Amino acid sequence: MATRRLAAHKKGALATGQTLVFVEESGFSQRPTLRRTWALRGQTPTLREHFNWKRLSAAGAIAWRPGQPRTRLFLSLRPGAIDSSAAVDFLGNLRRHLRGPVVVLWDGLPAHRSRLVQAYLRTQAHWLTLERFPAYAPELNPVEGLWADLKSHASANYAADTIDELDQHLKGATRRLRRSDGRGLGYIKHTGLVGEQEYRQLCEDQ
Repeated sequence: MATRRLAAHKKGALATGQTLVFVEESGFSQRPTLRRTWALRGQTPTLREHFNWKRLSAAGAIAWRPGQPRTRLFLSLRPGAIDSSAAVDFLGNLRRHLRGPVVVLWDGLPAHRSRLVQAYLRTQAHWLTLERFPAYAPELNPVEGLWADLKSHASANYAADTIDELDQHLKGATRRLRRSDGRGLGYIKHTGLVGEQEYRQLCEDQ
């Protein structure tokens, strides 16, 4: 049922030239995500950290126009929680980068359903539509792939000395992912929105 609903958004966007923007929030800490390394036996790497629990809240987005091979990755970082004001700021920043009508797909986070966001939507209805993902279905959101790359690879075993250092590290990692051809499209394929045959054709068109 959920997959069919998302497929309908894809078909509608394809017919009308809309850009689909998948959005999700997450968080990053100065305490590193621990992963196995290729260190020699008996030479276990030592990680030095400050046991600091300071965190950055992150809003990630993947913009894609169905039928097109290219995607755009966005990452917004800020200290503290993502509230209604931060959600409105994030939507406003999207307009600076994307032309034409946009459909944002995100979850039911209270900040997404707030009066402030709804009021903003009414003023931006000429270009912006908000749709909600089905509950308890993170596997349908391709931004999960971005989080996996940033947490399990780019920042694995990385202990930042300061929040600013962590901020710069994550932004640099995201820039490298943007330069990786087909990365965002691969995230979308993993959700089932793009089949194997269509995926191969789109990759050839890049």
